[in-house]
Amino acid sequence: MTATVRKKLIEVSIPLEPINVEAQRRKQKAPKGYPTSIHKYWAQRPIAACRAVLFAQLVDDPSSWPDRFPTEEAQDAERRRLHKVVERMVPWEASNNEVILNEARWEIARSVAWGKGEEPPAKGDGEAILDYLQTKAPPVYDPFSGGGSIPLEAQRLGLRAYGSDLNPVAVLIGKALVEIPPKFAGRPPVNPKARAEAANGAIRAWKGAQGLAEDVRYYGQWMRDEAEKLIGHHYPAATLFDGSEGQTIAWIWARTVRSPDPAAGGAVVPLLSTYLLSQKSAAGQVWLDPVVGDGPDKAYHFEIKSGLPSNDETKRIRAGLKTGRGSNFMCLVSGSAIPESYVKAEGRAGRLGELLVAMVVESKGKRLYLGATEEQMKASEIAQPEWSPMQEMPENPRWFSPPEFGLKTYASLFTNRQLKCLSTFTGLIPTLAKKVEVDCGGDREYAQAVATYLAFAIDRMATYGSSLCKWLVKDNALAPSIPQQAIPMSYDFAEANPFGKSSGAISQCVSVVASCLEHAPYDAPASIFESAAQNGSVADTFVLATDPPYYDNIGYADISEFFYVWLSKSLKEIWPDHLRRLTTPKDNELVATPYRHGGVEAAERYFEAGIKAALSNLLMRSDTVWPVTIFYAFKQTEGNADGVSSRGWSSFLQGIIDGGSQIDGTWPLRTELTSALKNDINSLASSVALVCRKRDLNAPVITRADFIRALKREMPAAIDAIRKAGVGPVDMQQSVIGPGMGVFSRHAKVLEDDDSAMTVKTALALINRVWEEIENELDQAFDAETQVALAWFATYGFDARASGELIMLTTAKNTSDRALFASGVFKDMKGKAGLTPREELPSGWSPAGDKMLTTWECVQHTARVLNAPDGGGEAAAALVAQMGPKAEEARALAYRLFEIATNKGWAAEALVYNELAQEWTKLEDVAATLDAAGQAPGSDQTAFAF
Repeated sequence: MTATVRKKLIEVSIPLEPINVEAQRRKQKAPKGYPTSIHKYWAQRPIAACRAVLFAQLVDDPSSWPDRFPTEEAQDAERRRLHKVVERMVPWEASNNEVILNEARWEIARSVAWGKGEEPPAKGDGEAILDYLQTKAPPVYDPFSGGGSIPLEAQRLGLRAYGSDLNPVAVLIGKALVEIPPKFAGRPPVNPKARAEAANGAIRAWKGAQGLAEDVRYYGQWMRDEAEKLIGHHYPAATLFDGSEGQTIAWIWARTVRSPDPAAGGAVVPLLSTYLLSQKSAAGQVWLDPVVGDGPDKAYHFEIKSGLPSNDETKRIRAGLKTGRGSNFMCLVSGSAIPESYVKAEGRAGRLGELLVAMVVESKGKRLYLGATEEQMKASEIAQPEWSPMQEMPENPRWFSPPEFGLKTYASLFTNRQLKCLSTFTGLIPTLAKKVEVDCGGDREYAQAVATYLAFAIDRMATYGSSLCKWLVKDNALAPSIPQQAIPMSYDFAEANPFGKSSGAISQCVSVVASCLEHAPYDAPASIFESAAQNGSVADTFVLATDPPYYDNIGYADISEFFYVWLSKSLKEIWPDHLRRLTTPKDNELVATPYRHGGVEAAERYFEAGIKAALSNLLMRSDTVWPVTIFYAFKQTEGNADGVSSRGWSSFLQGIIDGGSQIDGTWPLRTELTSALKNDINSLASSVALVCRKRDLNAPVITRADFIRALKREMPAAIDAIRKAGVGPVDMQQSVIGPGMGVFSRHAKVLEDDDSAMTVKTALALINRVWEEIENELDQAFDAETQVALAWFATYGFDARASGELIMLTTAKNTSDRALFASGVFKDMKGKAGLTPREELPSGWSPAGDKMLTTWECVQHTARVLNAPDGGGEAAAALVAQMGPKAEEARALAYRLFEIATNKGWAAEALVYNELAQEWTKLEDVAATLDAAGQAPGSDQTAFAF
């Protein structure tokens, strides 16, 4: 469709810091009701990032309306106002705040209305705003919807939302999160207890999906009670030291093999990775102490000890029985090595056993550790149930290590008692659905919705209820079966009591699912359907926002089968179109899996062709008024010295460009935890948000030389704008790709000297090279003293060297060592010289009083003050206010120093400059309100905080 293209906010500027802070906060700890908790899926973007990117994708940049914002100053002020809207909108706490959400929705409605030559609804009229968005704004469509984060946040912003995925597990998650809740918004619960309370005069307003969530809790309890009648006897209480009984929370098991050492007399020995059971208590630890008998049968048992272990015991606890990486163990009886190859061979021969070594018991609100008993062992010894998930896992050790040990089917990942438990619960779902249908007066769709959420609760039980679950000794809790994007082998494991009080108990699993449902948005309709992105679309024109697969990082279809085998048993009658197969569909999955496509090169070609086909198909139907946004996971360590990143990143970009897209920008959203920065500044993963538009069909062809000239002409201003937008140095490599690839992708082709088409890999290398040239040219613009300091820092850091080294540098830069000593940039150590460390810089320094002001001093003093106990944001801003033209030079120098420190591996020093550069925009904002003395006229200096 043809339309006037107006720049959107995301094509110019977005406030990265508040988005990153909230994304990392939720990555560290998901609060109650957080949507990703409803069901396990992989690589789900934090909702803060999705919400912010969608908003910036839909809202006009003020430069699009020069009649309303005629000057750069007016446009900058409006951008800052929109940034504040984003800042208020992204925290999880704002997710159900109608005041904040309506503020964001109105901004979107305003852009839509102005584009149509209309005026938006009144700012405070929430219902009118929603009605306008759902009738006048196009829907948002994510063709790789996965865990549903993008459709969910589009819906929360008041827009119609569509999502599709090839994977039926993902489709059902999307339906549960965004499609089902609006259908039953405001409906009271139908369970007998709630109806009786209502009949007795209890009045409550059921908002959103609260009534549905209440029914999920009620019928979840009914399911628990029914299951306990059937299998509760397999989970007996434990006898405590005083003869009383306590509920078992978990049983701790070790897999076993027969010792290969003849000296062990054929003893069956445990494969324990640690003797520790708990180290959460400040008073000490709890551990297993093995006692090996002297008799010919080499009998052994474990005793439970607690307190502060001796030095010998500590060494043994730390070492455990696992040595090194992989499955290398020590024989408990003889102390000889049990190599990995032997363990795998025993497993493939079907000779892996299981030994109960301890129990975790609840008593008077505390968790106690008891030794194994014969009664508890016998309770677990049950036959495999009639039905078990016998589908085989793929032979792909990158994602699945259990098959190497003979555990080839999904059933083999569970003990017989776990299989019996999960089979019992899944078998109750059809009966439960019929019961709900009767209670709600025959509304089958509602009954099926309740059943779907409870099937998700059972899947959560499976996550914490397999023989792959470790016991977390620091947390006294269960770890999930699939900690990341693979199914790893586990040698010792914890078996949860489904009727107890742990993450694997049905009551806890139901509670988590119901809380997610209770917090789901419900103001806009949504539809999630099953389709490959290469073929799928929707009837309407749409805004395209998506989060596609990450090359070969995750085998979604393979790994999600862990859940599919249980969902197909519990929900096949309810969702027959999605659960009709024995396994998940894999043929059209857009993942570069070498074992499926005949090698690495063939997998790369398949991935590029798939991305191209998907984007070509989608761009034909997307609304060209709005740009396309695409998330992609990227690690800084995927780049090399030439700026050429991993095979996956360049293949992904190649597929996008070949699909007809022009890349307008790349925004690195730091959505992962920041702890790795302490050791490696480049170790973090970012979610790169690419901004694209459809390339002009009449785009010209240019040469390699033309491309390089265009890069040199356009990138300096683009880099300056990126810095002003608040992008930190750690993310500059990804950010400069945006304008660079913008030049590359707006042309039909860039021809090499032999007339072949330039590849994305080559373009990335050239972009990085031009960026380095621009940075080096910037060095020459600094004052001579700063140039000397920069050259010294790049070679020696803050180390001292012979004074002759400094004299040689100063001569080349037409300055003198005396000038550098006088300025305080360098220290004169009588025969030696070195840069003055920040902690030794004078505390009373100010730019206004410095007669030899250097850019180097501006950076180092501002960094010192920003992190000083008696300094902080206001004090640093006061320095910036006095710098004048040096302020922009200082910002640029902070980026340059970060690059040098990173290349040298000085992580702590790099962090100083990264923080300073990221905060610089804030410092300038505050500096604008300060007078030359650093005081805010009429201010009590309490308004600013970092």
